[in-house]
Amino acid sequence: MMDSSNNIKQTVKEKYSEIARDTQQGCCGRVSSCCGSSNLISFSMIGDEYTNINGYVADADLGLGCGLPTEYAGIKKGDTVVDLGSGAGNDVFIARSIVGEEGNIIGIDITEEMIEKAISNNKKLGYTNVEFRLGDIEEMPLDENIADVVVSNCVLNLVPDKAKAFSEIYRILKPRAHFCISDVVIQGELTEELKKSAELYAGCVSGALQQADYLKIISAAGFSNIEIKKTKKIELPKDLLSLYLSEKGIEEYKKNLKGIFSITVVGTKNNLERK
Repeated sequence: MMDSSNNIKQTVKEKYSEIARDTQQGCCGRVSSCCGSSNLISFSMIGDEYTNINGYVADADLGLGCGLPTEYAGIKKGDTVVDLGSGAGNDVFIARSIVGEEGNIIGIDITEEMIEKAISNNKKLGYTNVEFRLGDIEEMPLDENIADVVVSNCVLNLVPDKAKAFSEIYRILKPRAHFCISDVVIQGELTEELKKSAELYAGCVSGALQQADYLKIISAAGFSNIEIKKTKKIELPKDLLSLYLSEKGIEEYKKNLKGIFSITVVGTKNNLERK
């Protein structure tokens, strides 16, 4: 049972380190069933298609997202963009294609293997205004008021203290700057068995908050103009659910849970500092 923030973070690091190692060894570029034995792989590919987007780098796409945050991020040429949970660099390189040489992109990830893979990918591209830093989203290795835009793709669910994470996002954004985050939320109730699953937590599911609670945390952090730009329902396949639940448990899951959803949400840092 994951009964502490440290245990949760360790679980996440182990699962994503495994994925980074498997892809680094050439098992498969984008995550699929060939990569390792983790059940995380079975439901990680819930994101949108990236292949036709400017700046897309196949080696940086591990299929671990649940949306396209850069699509609604309003990134402009010359912006400083911070990507939280940057993985192998997928959204960083998309953002780099928008900001150009005049901007700056910083990717932050808690997993050393992912940072190494991202740096390796960037060396091939030769970008001098792209940087990857090892760090915790709850305590970012960044100064305050530096970012024009913060993006993140299916990562905030992996953070135990989401209120602290959004507080940190607020801190690093410039006044009147904004974030655009794709993440997973729920409506209804997950069963206790699913909530306790380390595999499902690392896959952004059992760590999901109620959508209303998620939005309240954002508001409490001081953001305004909060808006959900996109919503997509996520269906967990029965063969995955059967790994954790009996037939009766699956019936209860379907009865009590209205749905698991990928949302892309934006918010703006208020002009005034929080009280």
